[in-house]
Amino acid sequence: MIHLKTREEVELLRENNRLVSLTLAEVGKHIAPGVRTKELNAIAETFIRDHGAVPAFLGYNGFPATLCVSVNEQVVHGIPSDYRLKEGDVVSVDCGTIMKGFYGDSAYTFAVGEVAPRVAELLETTKKALQNGVAQAKAGNRVGDISAAVQNTAEAAGFTVVRELVGHGLGRNMHEEPEVPNNGVKGRGPLLQEGMVICIEPMINMGTRHVVFERDGWTVRTRDRKPSAHFEWAVAVTANGPDVLTDFTVIEVATRG
Repeated sequence: MIHLKTREEVELLRENNRLVSLTLAEVGKHIAPGVRTKELNAIAETFIRDHGAVPAFLGYNGFPATLCVSVNEQVVHGIPSDYRLKEGDVVSVDCGTIMKGFYGDSAYTFAVGEVAPRVAELLETTKKALQNGVAQAKAGNRVGDISAAVQNTAEAAGFTVVRELVGHGLGRNMHEEPEVPNNGVKGRGPLLQEGMVICIEPMINMGTRHVVFERDGWTVRTRDRKPSAHFEWAVAVTANGPDVLTDFTVIEVATRG
């Protein structure tokens, strides 16, 4: 069942997703060569709790951390560890909050220092795919309009789209209907209605689209071990177009070098 949100509920979701954005900005300030990914996790947990919320991922289906931190060939759901970031790495940081009965959920992929030109293109293309997908999130369209926009943007640049993992509805639960795939056909899928809040999250690979689920039960990586990128916005569907609840500007201002 798809749960349509009231204006008041959308504002509570905006408040959560604003906090997620601020958390990602705080984490981003500390991303540098030599930093352990578990240090980023500790920063995020402290920041979320200091702002009156609870980390949504910690304990979710047994997940052991506040952040999903996925480096290079890790697509999503990487577990923070003693791994030290290196110059040229890319690191996807996925974060969630619970506050006032609602969830926030967004992700940003950071470059660690200078990255290879094709890797930089992967990040920019994934962000563009997100923006193009979000532009389709208006009442009267279909989920497939979002999916097709993401897929077409990624594939036009020579990259591939992960099929096994999808975006989702967001509200009083972190994962609600409908699913929002990153590949699809225009005009297909569930009807987008005013009051829907969805997470659109392209996961785009440099090489093959195929992935492997690691033995830790969480980490998903590319089969060919080439880099992957992941960006995620929470978006409210309106008759006038998408209302983006996530704020990447605060992240990019905080991390601008």
